Amino acid sequence: MLARRIIPCLDIKNGRVVKGVKFVDLIDAGDPVELARRYENEGADELVFLDITATVEGRAATLDVVRAVAAELTIPFAVGGGVKSVADMNDLLRAGCDKVSVNSAALRRPDLLDEAALRFGAQCIVVAIDARTTAEGFEVVVDGGRTPTGRDAIAWAREAERRGAGELLVTSIDRDGTRAGFDLPLLRAIRDAVDLPVIASGGAGSVGDFVDVFERADVDAALAASLFHYAELEIVAVKRALAAHGIPVRLERVAA
Repeated sequence: MLARRIIPCLDIKNGRVVKGVKFVDLIDAGDPVELARRYENEGADELVFLDITATVEGRAATLDVVRAVAAELTIPFAVGGGVKSVADMNDLLRAGCDKVSVNSAALRRPDLLDEAALRFGAQCIVVAIDARTTAEGFEVVVDGGRTPTGRDAIAWAREAERRGAGELLVTSIDRDGTRAGFDLPLLRAIRDAVDLPVIASGGAGSVGDFVDVFERADVDAALAASLFHYAELEIVAVKRALAAHGIPVRLERVAA
């Protein structure tokens, strides 16, 4: 069985890491380069960098910040925010990241995924799905959580897989920043619908939440932000708890 991954997320606005609740009420959480360096040293398996206002501001992710963060890392590093074209993806990959995360643009023009997979390979393409619970199921929301689409998240996950996505980053808007635990029904539904690796995002509040999401939703990776940014929970503590529950993790880089 492949090791399950723990992934800190750097939400970036104006060159700084920020964190909010349900995508709003953002507060400063630090310098992205310093945090990237810290997380690698603490045993993170990967990092995700999301320029959270790039799409609504009509621009690409800030390449100089991407370069600065990438220069600090040896672990895999995914970047998203404002990605609208294969050219945008190429710029980000050349700036030093290993994967590109695409969200709003892919839903609005799904052919982008076909083009990207053909150009770069599926292993470079992460499709980010922001979803909320409705009376009918799970609805995709785009533009940094601002715009409901009426699109079913499970159907979109299946289409993204068909079109060449290599991985899905699934964020529950209902749980984002709440520390109420991961959205297990959403994640389980997507896990059962696709064969792709699934990264769980939104709602981590304790070590037990990480154990639950791996045991009950069978995801491949779990992402968190504020818990790690403010040193309320250590990556090593999460990994040791997972290992104690028989969940495979990489411990070779974690200090004793």
